[in-house]
Amino acid sequence: MPSQRFALPPEVPGLAARRIAADILDGVLHKHRTLDEQLDGAAAHPGLKTLSDRDRALMRRLVATILRRLGTLGHVLSRLLDRGVPTDAPRAQSALLIGAAQILWMDVPDHAAVDLSVRLVQSDRRAAKYAGLVNAVLRRCAREGQPLIEEVKSQTLDVPEWLLARWTAHYGADTAREIAVAIGHEPSLDITVKSDAAQWATRLHGETLPTGTVRTLLQGSVTMLPGFAEGQWWVQDAAAALPARLFGDVAGKTIADLCAAPGGKTAQLAQAGARVTAVDRSVGRMARLRDNLARLALEAATVVGDAAEWHGGSDGGAFDGILIDAPCTSTGTIRRHPDVAWLRQEADIAALAALQKRLLQKAVTLLKPGGTLVYCTCSLEPEEGEQAIAALLGAESAMRRAPIEASEVAGLAEILTAEGDLRTLPCHLPHQDPRLGGLDGFYAARLVKS
Repeated sequence: MPSQRFALPPEVPGLAARRIAADILDGVLHKHRTLDEQLDGAAAHPGLKTLSDRDRALMRRLVATILRRLGTLGHVLSRLLDRGVPTDAPRAQSALLIGAAQILWMDVPDHAAVDLSVRLVQSDRRAAKYAGLVNAVLRRCAREGQPLIEEVKSQTLDVPEWLLARWTAHYGADTAREIAVAIGHEPSLDITVKSDAAQWATRLHGETLPTGTVRTLLQGSVTMLPGFAEGQWWVQDAAAALPARLFGDVAGKTIADLCAAPGGKTAQLAQAGARVTAVDRSVGRMARLRDNLARLALEAATVVGDAAEWHGGSDGGAFDGILIDAPCTSTGTIRRHPDVAWLRQEADIAALAALQKRLLQKAVTLLKPGGTLVYCTCSLEPEEGEQAIAALLGAESAMRRAPIEASEVAGLAEILTAEGDLRTLPCHLPHQDPRLGGLDGFYAARLVKS
């Protein structure tokens, strides 16, 4: 509770960033709040406004590193603590995680990592009694932490057991381990450009992927990068940029983008000349979609509403194409959203699969005969991908699969299934610099209505 905190001297550099990092970690691990809602929008942490760009970047990196390495951190701290992490003072737990993450993986002097974590604990009435413990444990971590990591040599500690078991069952033990390694790396920034990818790759000190996405390791505020304000590109993972291309030539065609916000796929379709209707139930996310389209000087009709209940607009007309980027567990995006690993539960899959079924059934009714349906999810779970499409094809005799050819995905045959669907994995597209490799885990299928 805020009333339990002592006032802190503002002159201690870096302390505010670590205090906000501790609050946000507490939000994820104890209050089940996503990183996105705590970092952006109306519900964002109020203290973010007071941080410099440098401290904000430090805070984000701290939180992401801890969530990516949470299992390993738990192992190390359990070996250094005789009685385990204190459970009666969340701030003591956060301070230990923040200090250990800096010592083990970040370019922060050990003495600074220890000192600031101790100050963090001293500023909280419930946790202050653990200041000596935090000091001693983190000093030991600086001496003994790396050998303790080497001791387990496990790349799978940082994936929840239920998730690793599912990936092992579906993809095999070797691939599951490769996925676990891939999501442990801090990802690149992927952008979709309107034109001349090679020029933008040069300007942004990046490279062009085979699929046309520009990938860069530039950090800092995206809005300050060349070309952003001018509307020349938008942020979009390379895998997320593939489904909208599966319609082929869309110039002049009517396409409904269901569950459209924040609008990367809507922008792709509009840029390619489609007449797009973007549907999403979130008022806030739809406002962001409209802002993105305005910046990009692209046009689309927008509808705020439940796509599963939508009847196709005022004229009730059918569409040449329907794109469903369905709400899902998002387990394919953990490398970009490390909180997903710790917020999702296996029980979530069934409820989301039921919603995906409703969206697919609705899409069939909105599609013209001869029209194309592209269904995708950023999930690695088969219930939300392969099994959802198998069920639809079994129930809807008017729908048939239109297999995706390797030539449509830059010749990357490894990202296609035997049935001709798209299945990208975080370990795909390897690179000698791991930060420049990988894709979000996506599933996509293309169906045609007879």
